This record gives sequence, structure tokens and C-alpha cells, in this order.
Amino acid sequence: MKALVTGGAGFIGGHLTDRLVADGYQVRVLDNLSNQPRPTYDSARYVDFVLGDVRDKDACKYALRGVDVVFHLAALTSVQRSILDPVSCHDVNVTGTLNILMASREARAQRVVLASSSSVYGDSPELPKRETMTPQPVSPYALSKLTGEYYAQQFYQHYALETVSLRYFNVFGAGQNPKCDYAAVIPRFVTAARSGDRPVIFGDGEQTRDFIAVQNVVDATVLAGESRSAPGRTYNIGSGEGLSLNRLVEEIGGIVGRRIQPVYGPPRRGDIRHSVADIEAAERELRWGPRVSVARALEELLGPARMLRAA
Repeated sequence: MKALVTGGAGFIGGHLTDRLVADGYQVRVLDNLSNQPRPTYDSARYVDFVLGDVRDKDACKYALRGVDVVFHLAALTSVQRSILDPVSCHDVNVTGTLNILMASREARAQRVVLASSSSVYGDSPELPKRETMTPQPVSPYALSKLTGEYYAQQFYQHYALETVSLRYFNVFGAGQNPKCDYAAVIPRFVTAARSGDRPVIFGDGEQTRDFIAVQNVVDATVLAGESRSAPGRTYNIGSGEGLSLNRLVEEIGGIVGRRIQPVYGPPRRGDIRHSVADIEAAERELRWGPRVSVARALEELLGPARMLRAA
């Protein structure tokens, strides 16, 4: 089985690429290295790397040659960046997705697994978030991800291309970049804990997120590429539990052995208040469930901090 991973040089993509290689897939990666100077995966000698951009139709066609299944993870992933630059967000997340779907159809690929986002639910007070809820995107990023899902559905309905959309919740783990302007909350908090700095929380810290370890996300993504029941479906991929940012800081402080005092800033545009996934559909149809807890994944991330403190 030959797989293409778009965005395979990045955080989630790198973990997925290593897993696919370990599972015996022939793996090709399409990435423009815009977020990092080199691929993050460890299995480079087993990977056919294509330097290219999903906005480039020819690059997409080239990367799809002989591919059976596509894992489409390439995206601009920041809510805040999408508000500042909605055009780039649309070009990558919508046009890029359409290019991949078109190239997959032309190459006669069997399946495309699309990385979508929990942000499509918006700020509805209803919890947990179920796939049957009406999406209410409140940022260009969320809208772009929802549009990608709709395009995937169209290709499934009209062109017999097997498509699956996975609504990732707040993914974290090793290899996440804490230094970019739009870094996710956990790598920023972990970096602050290691350095002794005070992490910044935008808002009062009582907003909740459904954090999920990247290992669990990779498990679900691989299953979505293989499951007979997955085509045409959309699944939430989260832990099924909400955690406030204040509680997250306390958890990290407990691991490093000191109390961490965050700095509170004004809420950011496009941020939602509460988010937690209903994962029953993925559990039932993909035979998937989180095997790595948030607590365990945090301890793995902060292991070096504990060692430094002991020294």
C-alpha cells in the first residue's frame, strides 16, 4: 500500500509518517517546509520526500503518482493568523484541499483522509460536540476547514472517491513548535515551565479545551485510512474530556514540582469558550479510543524538565 502524507514534515504529519513506515506502508511526503527547515519524522531514509506546495496543481499531480491512500494534513492551522490573513488561509486550506482531491481522483487513488478541526463547531454552548451538530465557524480558519469537509463529501458523492474527515481537537505532543507566533497552548506552557517563565493565558483561564495526545490522533488517522465503514463519514477525534487552561497550568506545575503563576491577557478574537468531543462514533465505527492519557502525555513531554530540576 502506497500512502501520501501532505504536510508530512510537520508535527502531526511527522508522527503519522513514522507510524505508516513502521506499519509497512510505502510513504511519500509532500511538504513545502514552510513551518520548519527540515522534516520532523525519524524515518527519512524510508520516505520519498517531495518538496512542493498543495497550492501547486502540478506538485499535487506529481506527488499522487501511484498512490493508494492520501492523508491530507497540509494546512495553515492558526485561528489568529487566519483572521489577519484570510486569503492565504483560503488558498492553502480550501484551494489546496481541492487540488489534492482533484489530483487523487485523476490518479485513481482509493481514499483521502482529511484532517479537519473541532473549530468548525464554533462557540455553541452545547456540549459535548457531536458530529450531527450544525457547524457554526467563527474564524476564517474554521470556515476553511468546514469547506474542505464539504468538498470531500462532494467527491465521495459524485466521483466515488472514498473520503473521510477527522475533526481533530487540541492535539499536543513531542515535536510541536513552541516558538512560532501562533504556537499552540501546551508547547507554550511547557516551554515556560522548563524555563521558569510565567505562561500567558488569554482570557480568564476558565475556558476549556479537549486536549488529545498525538499518538491517539495518529491511531485514529491510520484507522480512518483502513476502515471499511469510514468512507463518507466525519469523526471527532478528541479525548472526550474538557480541561480548563487554569487546571492545565496546575497539572504542569505538579509535574515540574513548583507552582506556576500565569499572566492573564485579553481574550483573542476567534477563540471559543468551551470545547469537548463526543467520540462515540469513532469508538463504534473505527474501533478507536484514546490509549495515551493527557496526564501521561504531559509527563512524557516534561520528563526533561524533571531531570533538569533533579540535577
